[in-house]
Amino acid sequence: MTSRERVTAALNHREPDRTPIFEYVLLSPVADALLGRRYAADPANWAAVVGDVGWEAAVRQNAIDRLDLAELLGHDMLYVTPNPLPPAPPAEPAPSPPAPTEDPVERVRRRNERAAQASATPHPDTRRVYVMLHEEMARRGIDLPILAPAWSHGVWTDVDLMQTMVLEPDVAHEHFAQATRRSLAAAEGYLALGIDLVGVGGDFAGNRPLISPEAYRTFIVPEIRKVTDRIHRGRDVRGGEVGSRQSAVGSEGEEGGGRGSGGGRRAWAVNASDGNLWSVIDDYLIGCGVDGYAEIDFHAGMDMGRLKAAYGDRITLFGNLDCGNVLSFGSPSDVRRHTLDCLEAGMGDGGHILCVSNAVTASVPVANYVSVVAAYRERFGLPALSLPPL
Repeated sequence: MTSRERVTAALNHREPDRTPIFEYVLLSPVADALLGRRYAADPANWAAVVGDVGWEAAVRQNAIDRLDLAELLGHDMLYVTPNPLPPAPPAEPAPSPPAPTEDPVERVRRRNERAAQASATPHPDTRRVYVMLHEEMARRGIDLPILAPAWSHGVWTDVDLMQTMVLEPDVAHEHFAQATRRSLAAAEGYLALGIDLVGVGGDFAGNRPLISPEAYRTFIVPEIRKVTDRIHRGRDVRGGEVGSRQSAVGSEGEEGGGRGSGGGRRAWAVNASDGNLWSVIDDYLIGCGVDGYAEIDFHAGMDMGRLKAAYGDRITLFGNLDCGNVLSFGSPSDVRRHTLDCLEAGMGDGGHILCVSNAVTASVPVANYVSVVAAYRERFGLPALSLPPL
Protein backbone atom coordinates (compact mmCIF):
# COMPACT_ATOMS: atom_id res chain seq x y z
CA MET A 1 0.00 0.00 0.00
CA THR A 2 1.03 3.61 -0.50
CA SER A 3 0.89 5.95 2.47
CA ARG A 4 -2.35 7.47 1.18
CA GLU A 5 -3.94 4.06 0.70
CA ARG A 6 -2.80 3.00 4.16
CA VAL A 7 -4.21 6.09 5.89
CA THR A 8 -7.43 5.95 3.88
CA ALA A 9 -7.95 2.30 4.79
CA ALA A 10 -7.47 3.10 8.47
CA LEU A 11 -9.97 5.98 8.26
CA ASN A 12 -12.47 3.79 6.44
CA HIS A 13 -12.06 0.96 8.98
CA ARG A 14 -10.54 -1.46 6.54
CA GLU A 15 -7.42 -3.34 7.54
CA PRO A 16 -4.30 -1.73 6.02
CA ASP A 17 -1.10 -3.64 5.35
CA ARG A 18 0.22 -2.08 8.57
CA THR A 19 -0.89 0.55 11.05
CA PRO A 20 -0.11 4.01 9.63
CA ILE A 21 2.37 6.11 11.57
CA PHE A 22 3.00 9.86 11.74
CA GLU A 23 3.73 12.49 14.34
CA TYR A 24 1.19 14.98 15.55
CA VAL A 25 3.73 17.56 16.78
CA LEU A 26 7.48 16.88 16.56
CA LEU A 27 9.63 19.80 17.71
CA SER A 28 13.20 20.80 18.47
CA PRO A 29 15.60 19.59 19.73
CA VAL A 30 14.43 16.12 18.66
CA ALA A 31 13.57 17.25 15.12
CA ASP A 32 16.84 19.19 14.82
CA ALA A 33 18.87 16.16 15.87
CA LEU A 34 17.10 13.87 13.43
CA LEU A 35 17.50 16.28 10.50
CA GLY A 36 21.02 17.36 11.41
CA ARG A 37 20.01 21.02 11.11
CA ARG A 38 17.68 23.60 12.60
CA TYR A 39 14.05 22.56 11.98
CA ALA A 40 12.30 25.40 10.17
CA ALA A 41 8.79 24.17 11.07
CA ASP A 42 9.35 24.69 14.81
CA PRO A 43 7.77 28.03 15.83
CA ALA A 44 10.69 28.62 18.19
CA ASN A 45 13.06 28.63 15.19
CA TRP A 46 10.90 30.67 12.84
CA ALA A 47 12.26 34.16 13.47
CA ALA A 48 15.85 32.97 13.07
CA VAL A 49 15.07 31.16 9.81
CA VAL A 50 13.29 34.21 8.37
CA GLY A 51 16.21 36.38 9.44
CA ASP A 52 18.64 34.07 7.64
CA VAL A 53 16.83 33.43 4.34
CA GLY A 54 13.76 35.69 4.16
CA TRP A 55 10.08 34.89 4.57
CA GLU A 56 9.38 33.17 1.22
CA ALA A 57 12.38 30.86 1.48
CA ALA A 58 11.54 30.17 5.12
CA VAL A 59 8.07 28.95 4.18
CA ARG A 60 9.61 26.72 1.50
CA GLN A 61 12.12 25.38 4.06
CA ASN A 62 9.23 24.73 6.45
CA ALA A 63 7.67 22.46 3.81
CA ILE A 64 10.98 20.81 2.88
CA ASP A 65 11.90 20.09 6.50
CA ARG A 66 8.50 18.53 7.22
CA LEU A 67 8.82 16.20 4.24
CA ASP A 68 12.47 15.37 4.93
CA LEU A 69 11.53 14.36 8.46
CA ALA A 70 8.52 12.33 7.31
CA GLU A 71 10.58 10.49 4.70
CA LEU A 72 13.42 9.87 7.13
CA LEU A 73 11.08 8.35 9.73
CA GLY A 74 8.72 6.57 7.32
CA HIS A 75 5.67 8.60 8.32
CA ASP A 76 2.47 8.10 6.35
CA MET A 77 0.87 11.54 6.82
CA LEU A 78 1.60 15.04 8.08
CA TYR A 79 0.17 17.41 10.66
CA VAL A 80 0.76 20.95 9.36
CA THR A 81 -0.16 24.28 10.93
CA PRO A 82 -0.52 27.50 8.90
CA ASN A 83 2.72 29.40 8.47
CA PRO A 84 3.28 32.83 10.09
CA LEU A 85 2.70 35.95 8.01
CA PRO A 86 5.63 38.00 6.70
CA PRO A 87 7.05 40.51 9.17
CA ALA A 88 4.68 43.48 9.26
CA PRO A 89 5.64 47.15 9.21
CA PRO A 90 4.98 49.09 12.41
CA ALA A 91 1.25 49.38 12.97
CA GLU A 92 -0.67 52.58 13.52
CA PRO A 93 -1.33 53.27 17.20
CA ALA A 94 -4.41 51.38 18.30
CA PRO A 95 -7.37 53.33 19.63
CA SER A 96 -7.59 53.52 23.38
CA PRO A 97 -9.15 50.37 24.81
CA PRO A 98 -12.35 50.64 26.83
CA ALA A 99 -12.01 51.05 30.54
CA PRO A 100 -11.09 47.77 32.22
CA THR A 101 -13.81 45.82 33.95
CA GLU A 102 -13.81 43.20 36.68
CA ASP A 103 -16.94 41.55 35.23
CA PRO A 104 -16.03 38.30 33.37
CA VAL A 105 -19.27 38.41 31.38
CA GLU A 106 -18.51 41.91 30.15
CA ARG A 107 -14.99 40.85 29.18
CA VAL A 108 -16.38 37.98 27.10
CA ARG A 109 -19.02 40.27 25.59
CA ARG A 110 -16.28 42.68 24.47
CA ARG A 111 -14.30 39.78 22.98
CA ASN A 112 -17.42 38.72 21.08
CA GLU A 113 -17.84 42.21 19.65
CA ARG A 114 -14.23 42.29 18.45
CA ALA A 115 -14.59 38.81 16.95
CA ALA A 116 -17.77 39.76 15.10
CA GLN A 117 -16.08 42.82 13.60
CA ALA A 118 -12.98 40.91 12.47
CA SER A 119 -12.75 38.88 9.30
CA ALA A 120 -13.05 35.15 9.92
CA THR A 121 -11.19 34.28 6.72
CA PRO A 122 -7.52 33.50 7.35
CA HIS A 123 -5.01 35.59 5.43
CA PRO A 124 -4.08 33.66 2.26
CA ASP A 125 -0.36 34.07 2.97
CA THR A 126 -0.77 31.83 6.03
CA ARG A 127 -1.64 28.94 3.67
CA ARG A 128 1.47 29.12 1.52
CA VAL A 129 3.05 26.15 3.30
CA TYR A 130 0.27 23.85 2.06
CA VAL A 131 0.77 24.91 -1.55
CA MET A 132 4.51 24.40 -1.22
CA LEU A 133 4.03 21.00 0.41
CA HIS A 134 1.93 19.81 -2.51
CA GLU A 135 4.50 21.19 -4.96
CA GLU A 136 7.35 19.51 -3.10
CA MET A 137 5.49 16.20 -2.81
CA ALA A 138 4.78 16.25 -6.55
CA ARG A 139 8.47 16.89 -7.21
CA ARG A 140 9.46 13.96 -5.01
CA GLY A 141 6.75 11.63 -6.29
CA ILE A 142 5.15 11.10 -2.87
CA ASP A 143 1.62 11.75 -1.62
CA LEU A 144 1.06 12.09 2.12
CA PRO A 145 -2.35 13.08 3.51
CA ILE A 146 -2.34 16.28 5.55
CA LEU A 147 -4.13 17.07 8.82
CA ALA A 148 -4.59 20.82 9.44
CA PRO A 149 -6.07 22.64 12.47
CA ALA A 150 -9.40 24.46 12.58
CA TRP A 151 -10.06 24.11 16.31
CA SER A 152 -11.60 27.07 18.07
CA HIS A 153 -13.99 25.52 20.59
CA GLY A 154 -11.73 24.88 23.57
CA VAL A 155 -12.12 26.37 27.04
CA TRP A 156 -8.66 25.57 28.42
CA THR A 157 -7.56 28.25 30.96
CA ASP A 158 -10.40 30.58 29.82
CA VAL A 159 -11.85 31.28 33.25
CA ASP A 160 -13.91 34.24 32.00
CA LEU A 161 -15.62 32.05 29.45
CA MET A 162 -16.32 29.23 31.90
CA GLN A 163 -17.87 31.70 34.34
CA THR A 164 -19.92 33.25 31.55
CA MET A 165 -21.32 29.85 30.58
CA VAL A 166 -22.93 29.78 34.04
CA LEU A 167 -23.73 33.45 34.56
CA GLU A 168 -24.88 34.56 31.10
CA PRO A 169 -25.45 31.63 28.72
CA ASP A 170 -26.44 33.80 25.76
CA VAL A 171 -23.08 35.57 25.81
CA ALA A 172 -21.28 32.23 25.97
CA HIS A 173 -23.34 30.92 23.06
CA GLU A 174 -22.27 33.96 21.04
CA HIS A 175 -18.62 33.21 21.87
CA PHE A 176 -18.95 29.68 20.48
CA ALA A 177 -20.90 30.92 17.45
CA GLN A 178 -17.96 33.19 16.63
CA ALA A 179 -15.62 30.22 17.13
CA THR A 180 -17.68 28.25 14.63
CA ARG A 181 -17.52 31.13 12.16
CA ARG A 182 -13.71 31.05 12.32
CA SER A 183 -13.54 27.24 12.12
CA LEU A 184 -15.85 27.13 9.10
CA ALA A 185 -13.74 29.74 7.31
CA ALA A 186 -10.59 27.78 8.07
CA ALA A 187 -12.18 24.53 6.89
CA GLU A 188 -13.33 26.14 3.63
CA GLY A 189 -9.78 27.23 2.92
CA TYR A 190 -8.37 23.79 3.66
CA LEU A 191 -10.92 22.04 1.48
CA ALA A 192 -10.08 24.35 -1.41
CA LEU A 193 -6.40 23.45 -0.99
CA GLY A 194 -7.05 19.71 -1.07
CA ILE A 195 -6.38 19.09 2.63
CA ASP A 196 -7.50 15.62 3.67
CA LEU A 197 -8.16 15.90 7.40
CA VAL A 198 -9.35 18.92 9.38
CA GLY A 199 -8.92 19.22 13.15
CA VAL A 200 -11.97 20.47 15.07
CA GLY A 201 -12.84 21.09 18.72
CA GLY A 202 -10.27 22.20 21.29
CA ASP A 203 -8.94 21.45 24.76
CA PHE A 204 -11.47 21.32 27.60
CA ALA A 205 -10.19 18.72 30.06
CA GLY A 206 -7.38 17.74 32.41
CA ASN A 207 -7.82 14.89 34.86
CA ARG A 208 -11.52 15.47 34.20
CA PRO A 209 -13.46 17.92 32.01
CA LEU A 210 -13.26 21.55 33.12
CA ILE A 211 -16.96 22.02 32.41
CA SER A 212 -19.93 19.77 33.12
CA PRO A 213 -21.05 17.17 30.58
CA GLU A 214 -24.28 19.13 30.21
CA ALA A 215 -22.38 22.35 29.45
CA TYR A 216 -20.24 20.56 26.87
CA ARG A 217 -23.37 19.07 25.31
CA THR A 218 -25.23 22.40 25.31
CA PHE A 219 -22.59 24.92 24.25
CA ILE A 220 -19.95 23.05 22.28
CA VAL A 221 -21.29 19.87 20.66
CA PRO A 222 -23.80 21.62 18.32
CA GLU A 223 -21.14 24.08 17.17
CA ILE A 224 -18.53 21.44 16.40
CA ARG A 225 -21.21 19.46 14.57
CA LYS A 226 -21.75 22.40 12.20
CA VAL A 227 -18.08 22.30 11.26
CA THR A 228 -17.92 18.53 10.81
CA ASP A 229 -21.06 18.59 8.68
CA ARG A 230 -19.43 21.15 6.41
CA ILE A 231 -16.28 19.06 6.13
CA HIS A 232 -18.33 15.97 5.28
CA ARG A 233 -20.17 17.74 2.46
CA GLY A 234 -16.94 17.46 0.53
CA ARG A 235 -14.81 19.64 -1.63
CA ASP A 236 -17.03 20.32 -4.59
CA VAL A 237 -20.11 21.88 -2.99
CA ARG A 238 -19.54 25.10 -4.93
CA GLY A 239 -19.44 23.24 -8.23
CA GLY A 240 -16.72 21.16 -9.81
CA GLU A 241 -13.61 19.64 -8.39
CA VAL A 242 -11.17 21.94 -6.61
CA GLY A 243 -7.66 21.52 -7.93
CA SER A 244 -6.01 18.90 -10.09
CA ARG A 245 -5.32 16.50 -7.21
CA GLN A 246 -9.04 15.83 -6.78
CA SER A 247 -10.03 15.66 -10.42
CA ALA A 248 -8.53 12.24 -10.96
CA VAL A 249 -10.27 10.65 -7.97
CA GLY A 250 -13.61 8.93 -8.51
CA SER A 251 -16.59 9.19 -6.19
CA GLU A 252 -16.67 5.51 -5.25
CA GLY A 253 -12.98 4.56 -5.25
CA GLU A 254 -10.50 3.98 -2.48
CA GLU A 255 -10.24 7.69 -1.74
CA GLY A 256 -13.60 9.07 -2.81
CA GLY A 257 -17.24 9.08 -1.86
CA GLY A 258 -17.19 10.61 1.60
CA ARG A 259 -20.38 11.13 3.58
CA GLY A 260 -22.57 13.45 1.54
CA SER A 261 -19.61 14.43 -0.60
CA GLY A 262 -21.56 14.81 -3.79
CA GLY A 263 -18.74 13.11 -5.67
CA GLY A 264 -15.77 15.08 -4.35
CA ARG A 265 -12.85 13.41 -2.64
CA ARG A 266 -13.62 12.84 0.99
CA ALA A 267 -12.28 14.95 3.85
CA TRP A 268 -12.38 13.80 7.47
CA ALA A 269 -12.98 15.68 10.73
CA VAL A 270 -10.74 14.89 13.72
CA ASN A 271 -11.69 16.03 17.22
CA ALA A 272 -8.81 16.82 19.57
CA SER A 273 -8.51 17.40 23.31
CA ASP A 274 -6.16 16.24 26.03
CA GLY A 275 -7.51 14.96 29.30
CA ASN A 276 -9.89 12.38 30.69
CA LEU A 277 -12.98 12.50 28.48
CA TRP A 278 -14.83 9.37 29.60
CA SER A 279 -17.73 11.33 31.11
CA VAL A 280 -18.44 13.02 27.76
CA ILE A 281 -16.91 10.55 25.32
CA ASP A 282 -20.12 9.70 23.45
CA ASP A 283 -20.93 13.38 22.92
CA TYR A 284 -17.31 14.13 21.99
CA LEU A 285 -17.14 11.44 19.31
CA ILE A 286 -20.66 10.55 18.17
CA GLY A 287 -22.49 13.75 19.07
CA CYS A 288 -19.89 15.89 17.30
CA GLY A 289 -20.09 13.58 14.27
CA VAL A 290 -16.34 13.30 13.85
CA ASP A 291 -14.27 10.62 12.13
CA GLY A 292 -11.19 10.68 14.36
CA TYR A 293 -9.91 11.38 17.87
CA ALA A 294 -6.47 12.94 18.42
CA GLU A 295 -4.56 13.91 21.57
CA ILE A 296 -5.74 10.70 23.27
CA ASP A 297 -4.31 11.22 26.75
CA PHE A 298 -2.86 7.95 28.03
CA HIS A 299 -1.71 9.50 31.32
CA ALA A 300 -5.22 10.87 32.03
CA GLY A 301 -6.73 7.40 31.64
CA MET A 302 -7.81 7.29 27.99
CA ASP A 303 -7.00 3.64 27.30
CA MET A 304 -6.56 2.60 23.66
CA GLY A 305 -7.95 -0.89 24.16
CA ARG A 306 -11.12 0.37 25.82
CA LEU A 307 -11.61 3.05 23.17
CA LYS A 308 -11.02 0.52 20.41
CA ALA A 309 -13.58 -1.87 21.85
CA ALA A 310 -16.23 0.85 22.21
CA TYR A 311 -15.63 3.01 19.11
CA GLY A 312 -13.11 1.27 16.88
CA ASP A 313 -15.70 0.43 14.23
CA ARG A 314 -16.69 4.11 13.83
CA ILE A 315 -13.84 6.35 15.01
CA THR A 316 -10.20 6.34 13.94
CA LEU A 317 -7.97 6.68 16.98
CA PHE A 318 -4.80 8.78 16.66
CA GLY A 319 -2.26 7.83 19.29
CA ASN A 320 -1.85 7.28 22.15
CA LEU A 321 1.82 7.02 23.13
CA ASP A 322 2.38 8.77 26.47
CA CYS A 323 4.67 11.70 25.60
CA GLY A 324 4.62 13.36 29.02
CA ASN A 325 5.71 10.35 31.05
CA VAL A 326 6.82 7.17 29.28
CA LEU A 327 8.53 8.89 26.34
CA SER A 328 9.95 11.66 28.53
CA PHE A 329 11.16 9.67 31.52
CA GLY A 330 11.17 6.00 30.54
CA SER A 331 14.09 4.07 29.11
CA PRO A 332 14.29 3.15 25.42
CA SER A 333 13.21 -0.39 26.38
CA ASP A 334 10.20 1.04 28.26
CA VAL A 335 9.30 3.06 25.16
CA ARG A 336 9.68 0.01 22.92
CA ARG A 337 7.25 -2.04 25.04
CA HIS A 338 4.82 0.88 25.31
CA THR A 339 4.84 1.29 21.52
CA LEU A 340 4.22 -2.40 20.87
CA ASP A 341 1.41 -2.46 23.45
CA CYS A 342 -0.24 0.57 21.83
CA LEU A 343 -0.02 -1.01 18.37
CA GLU A 344 -1.52 -4.23 19.66
CA ALA A 345 -4.39 -2.44 21.40
CA GLY A 346 -5.25 -0.56 18.21
CA MET A 347 -5.24 -3.59 15.90
CA GLY A 348 -8.29 -4.79 14.00
CA ASP A 349 -10.21 -3.43 11.00
CA GLY A 350 -8.14 -0.27 10.66
CA GLY A 351 -9.21 2.60 12.87
CA HIS A 352 -5.77 3.31 14.39
CA ILE A 353 -2.95 5.66 13.35
CA LEU A 354 0.10 5.60 15.62
CA CYS A 355 1.45 8.86 17.09
CA VAL A 356 2.12 10.36 20.51
CA SER A 357 -0.64 11.68 22.74
CA ASN A 358 0.32 15.28 22.09
CA ALA A 359 3.81 16.63 21.30
CA VAL A 360 7.41 15.45 21.12
CA THR A 361 9.13 18.32 22.90
CA ALA A 362 12.47 18.90 24.61
CA SER A 363 11.46 16.58 27.47
CA VAL A 364 11.66 13.55 25.14
CA PRO A 365 15.20 12.19 24.65
CA VAL A 366 16.09 11.61 21.01
CA ALA A 367 16.89 7.97 21.79
CA ASN A 368 13.36 7.47 23.11
CA TYR A 369 11.71 8.81 19.97
CA VAL A 370 14.03 6.70 17.84
CA SER A 371 12.90 3.74 19.96
CA VAL A 372 9.26 4.44 18.99
CA VAL A 373 10.03 4.29 15.30
CA ALA A 374 12.38 1.33 15.68
CA ALA A 375 9.76 -0.67 17.60
CA TYR A 376 7.16 0.15 14.96
CA ARG A 377 9.44 -0.98 12.15
CA GLU A 378 10.39 -4.14 14.03
CA ARG A 379 6.69 -4.99 14.58
CA PHE A 380 5.93 -4.79 10.86
CA GLY A 381 9.18 -6.31 9.55
CA LEU A 382 10.47 -3.08 7.99
CA PRO A 383 14.17 -2.30 7.54
CA ALA A 384 15.87 -0.58 10.45
CA LEU A 385 16.09 3.19 10.41
CA SER A 386 19.03 4.80 8.67
CA LEU A 387 19.65 7.97 10.71
CA PRO A 388 22.35 10.63 10.72
CA PRO A 389 24.76 10.52 13.68
CA LEU A 390 22.82 11.69 16.72
